Amino acid sequence: MSKNSICRFNIPELKDLPKDIVTKIVTVQEKAGFVPNVFLVLAKRPEEFRAFFAYHDALMEKESGLTKGEREMIVVTTSGLNQCLYCVVAHGAIVRIREKRYQLSDQLATNYLKADITPRQKAMLDFAVKVSLESNKLNNSDFEEMRSHGFSDEDIWDTGAISAFFALSNRMANFTGMIPNDDFYKIGRISTT
Repeated sequence: MSKNSICRFNIPELKDLPKDIVTKIVTVQEKAGFVPNVFLVLAKRPEEFRAFFAYHDALMEKESGLTKGEREMIVVTTSGLNQCLYCVVAHGAIVRIREKRYQLSDQLATNYLKADITPRQKAMLDFAVKVSLESNKLNNSDFEEMRSHGFSDEDIWDTGAISAFFALSNRMANFTGMIPNDDFYKIGRISTT
């Protein structure tokens, strides 16, 4: 992998991509001020790009019993345990923005058990971690623990689906060697100037 490369694979030129994918990439660029590398890497395979981002958006953008910040907390926590640098850095930036707490993403990525979160959020992350790392060991008590903290069945599904989807995302980022954009490191940090 070269020093200036964003992954182990050749990245297509925007001019060579289908129009709908270019439109999505340009829209993200206009909103964020840069193009997150995940869009460029996954654009290598247009059908997979469309499926990936359709499911991502269905999970992460809808209204439900989980806040958008809590959804990002799930991503950062499980991505840290899956050792996915890209997702920890990129979604860590989103946690800092959505939760308005600059230290939280680092706490979650390092050891969520010591993070400054509510007991409800800890239960949510315990469940998400089990889905991500040991889904074969889930049992009824895991679901009852979530319900005891006020999570509905829909919220439990969302927690598990986000964790499972990002386990896929973590593995894609790791096998492609995807690196985070430098821009992500700066987002939501305290300015020292």
